[in-house]
Amino acid sequence: MDRIETEASGGCQCGAVRYHVTAVLDTSHICHCRMCQKAAGNFFIALIGVPRDAITWTRGSAATFNSSDKAARGFCRDCGTPLFYDYADSKHISLTTGSFDDPSQFPPQVQFGIEGQLSLFENLPIRVEGTTEDTMSDLVGAIKASNHQHPDHDTTVWPEN
Repeated sequence: MDRIETEASGGCQCGAVRYHVTAVLDTSHICHCRMCQKAAGNFFIALIGVPRDAITWTRGSAATFNSSDKAARGFCRDCGTPLFYDYADSKHISLTTGSFDDPSQFPPQVQFGIEGQLSLFENLPIRVEGTTEDTMSDLVGAIKASNHQHPDHDTTVWPEN
């Protein structure tokens, strides 16, 4: 695993937990295993390794659930956002790629846990329905006006009231 020096921040949906990293590993991946599916509440989870000395928790702290005797899953206790997978014997922690402010910086390079990959992805026809504004036009204004989601950048104070 190669260490890549970078600057990136991220955190949970509500802003109660934030982090900053100064390096990542070249391990950006998607895991399909059943444990990761349950942790993400989704078909798979996207993760990237971060050396333990390269992460600073800048706001709040994550709650954890020991998904096994060897690993813990971190999440925001307020909004439930999955934040990390922490294998106890590892020199790094794996952050959820989607919790970064700019997840496009870390495209997945490999897939793991394919024993749990759902067959529905083999021949799934993907159809583009349009943007959120197109498909939910009658709701977009109300959602934007009452949005409680933390913005995709660091803030000194949150919520900003």
